[in-house]
Amino acid sequence: MMTLSLPSPAIISPPPSLKPSNPSRQKLPSSSSTTSPPFINLETHHSRLIHNHLNDGHLLKAVAALDFAAQQGEYPADIETYSLLLKACIRTREFHLGKLVHSRLTQSQLDPDSVTLNSLISLYAKCGDSNRADTIFKSMGKKRNLVSWSAMISCLANCGRELDAVQMFVETLACGFRPNEYCFSAVIRACSNTENVSIGKIIFGFLMKCGYLEREVCVGCALIDMFVKGSGDLDSAYKVFDKMTERNVVAWTLMITRCTQSGCPGYAVGLFSEMIVSGFVPDRFTLSGVVSACAELESLTIGQQLHSWVIRTGLASDVCVGCSLVDMYAKCTTEGSVDDSRKVFDRMPDQNVMSWTAIITGYVQSGDSDKEAIRLFCEMIEGHIAPNHFTFASVLKACGNLLNSYVGEQVYTHAVKRGLGLDNIVGNSLISMYSRSGRMEEARKAFESLFEKNLVSYNTMVNAYVKNLNSKEAFEILNEIEDTGIAVSAYTYASLLSGVSSIGAIGKGEQIHGRILKSGFASNYCVCNALISMYSRCGNIEVAFQVFKEMRDRNLISWTSMITGFAKHGFAARALEIFCDMLQAGVRPNGITYIAVLSACSHVGLISEGWKHFRSMSEEHGIVPRMEHYACMVDLLCRSGSLVKALEFIKSMPLVADVLVWRTFLGACRVHSDTKLGKHAAKMILEQDPNDPAAYILLSNLYASAGQWKDVADIRRSMKERNLMKEAGCSWIEVENVVHKFHVGETSHPQAREIYGELDQLALKIKELGYVPDTSCVLHELDEEQKVQYLFQHSEKIAVTFGLISTSKSKPIRVFKNLRVCGDCHTAIKYISAVTGREIVLRDSNRFHHIKDGTCSCNGYW
Repeated sequence: MMTLSLPSPAIISPPPSLKPSNPSRQKLPSSSSTTSPPFINLETHHSRLIHNHLNDGHLLKAVAALDFAAQQGEYPADIETYSLLLKACIRTREFHLGKLVHSRLTQSQLDPDSVTLNSLISLYAKCGDSNRADTIFKSMGKKRNLVSWSAMISCLANCGRELDAVQMFVETLACGFRPNEYCFSAVIRACSNTENVSIGKIIFGFLMKCGYLEREVCVGCALIDMFVKGSGDLDSAYKVFDKMTERNVVAWTLMITRCTQSGCPGYAVGLFSEMIVSGFVPDRFTLSGVVSACAELESLTIGQQLHSWVIRTGLASDVCVGCSLVDMYAKCTTEGSVDDSRKVFDRMPDQNVMSWTAIITGYVQSGDSDKEAIRLFCEMIEGHIAPNHFTFASVLKACGNLLNSYVGEQVYTHAVKRGLGLDNIVGNSLISMYSRSGRMEEARKAFESLFEKNLVSYNTMVNAYVKNLNSKEAFEILNEIEDTGIAVSAYTYASLLSGVSSIGAIGKGEQIHGRILKSGFASNYCVCNALISMYSRCGNIEVAFQVFKEMRDRNLISWTSMITGFAKHGFAARALEIFCDMLQAGVRPNGITYIAVLSACSHVGLISEGWKHFRSMSEEHGIVPRMEHYACMVDLLCRSGSLVKALEFIKSMPLVADVLVWRTFLGACRVHSDTKLGKHAAKMILEQDPNDPAAYILLSNLYASAGQWKDVADIRRSMKERNLMKEAGCSWIEVENVVHKFHVGETSHPQAREIYGELDQLALKIKELGYVPDTSCVLHELDEEQKVQYLFQHSEKIAVTFGLISTSKSKPIRVFKNLRVCGDCHTAIKYISAVTGREIVLRDSNRFHHIKDGTCSCNGYW
């Protein structure tokens, strides 16, 4: 039996009439004595004292009175006193006191009734001790009633013994008991996972016949959880909610929270409005849930209205609500500013570990405040607030963002000292930190050293390999996950789709899409956005748009991804149309959205439209243009041939033009053969970054196109002295789920002979149609015949030819290149599409080219 340090008899002492005159316990005078005082029933007195303390809400005093009486050898004789004490301990979650009451009940040798025994089962269920609860349940014999069975089913479900809980439900039926709402709720809770949801659906049919769905709130709530947690089926969960004739605040809050967690925060906000109209008053959990929904929607306007509501209802000081507000402002505020988040944090009267973690996480999520996050972490420790595993996870992420594994290792050492080194959340963040810093070997070691790998651990490794462009290892990790029997999450699929996007492996992307549909994640925000990005970047913009249209709810990322997709494919009109739809839907754009909009204008030469949107971003939405926006405008002017206007625009910028802007300008000088302005742009780049290889390459190409071979040689010599390497051009194509990569003059491919044979035949055919090799694209000092031969060894021509001999004629050929496609290849591929009747989709480093019947979607504007 466990003992506790409770108030001593000196603190909670019996009345004077019961105090002994000396330390040793005296015997009461016999009833026959003429001088004896009136008989006092100590057992009744102790019970009365305990009851009085319970009625006054003083549980600790009540248990202390019981403990003091037991130390004196006296125990309340009525079982009701113990039952009331146990219920009070369970209600207040003072489980350690409940165990002490149990020990005193055992010592009293009273025969507990079924009510008391059921309370004991509940007590140990809440403690997570299912074995002790099971022992009590088995000892009850004929005292078991429906409450006993329901309590035991609930205990097993809560302790992770779901199948045992289902088995006990079956035994309950076999014993002739008719389940009530609590019994049904308990067994449904045991089925709220992917493994048992099919059993849960059978029980669902049973309870429908019993009529518990519509009239019992607890059953409805359990079913909502089962459908969402078990199969991601939000539609069925909502149908259950809709059929509930009786709803309370708990039911509304649960449905709002599950909508947000299932990737439908817009539905969550709508439900909150419906809840208010229905006359329900939201509590702190409801408000935290709907504020979190606004954070997911990145809807600052609604979030601010809710903040006002929070203040009016007096919940501004609540830690739970305050943390949600900090998170909401961090995610919604324009340009990633954390100022409003910081104001909420600074005004919180109780800054505990939750609020500190929320503001640190907010700084990390803002994108450019990682150093401030680490500084706040140090301040938190100095203020003697002990960080938890979530705090360490956020700070390690900040170190990863800064590519500073040295500081990250110091933070991890601090976690080890606090006993959190083996925590999975901390370990997973350590893996991510190492991978972000490019230390994949250390990341893998950290992964292998995890005491118990969970889904997040696997997801972290998948994401690490994806970020390092190692999709093969990423897919191997996916197979390993499936072998372990762990259910794959939405984040896993999103990471894999990102890996597919990086290499353009649409076949693998389609396979993953199929798995997503089967797993029930088709409506998840994160997954849908990843699908849009994957199909867009793999060249199938129409399927990307189909995914976008089928989304029940869209956030800013969804809209921006679709705008970016159309822009990259050269469909500016459709990109701008989506942008207008977004504004009409009340979704506020951010800086990234405007980069997509300006890029759309740039790709097709919509100069006036570009200027209009550039001005509106600050005038209408208060977004201060960043360097990327200025680079888009420089690109827009340069593509139209207005190099002088572009240079004037650069000089008029309120910011000092960085390498990105000058590199954009230098690339345009190469296209328009303006050596003078090109030299100036290269000079400006090298002043800021003397080791920027792109500047040397672009300037070298500019000199080569002008035939200034001496200058080309000087630049190449300078690069060699500085040990700067030019990125090797390569193209790749996916055929039957295998990615085939080609470099210039590729001969190592197993089908090289067949490829070049077909390429020779194509050269003859396209020349007959009027193709003339553009030898100005050869930036080497060679004779004319050698230049023509060199042109036909370009990687994109080889990849296209391989696609022609390896894929079905009914399917488009999708080729990807790491650099910009050269002018001659662009022309030749248009002729190839004409002579073969094949559609060819080419993605270079800048945009997509949809080539069919001899014409390209870019209309020569690229």
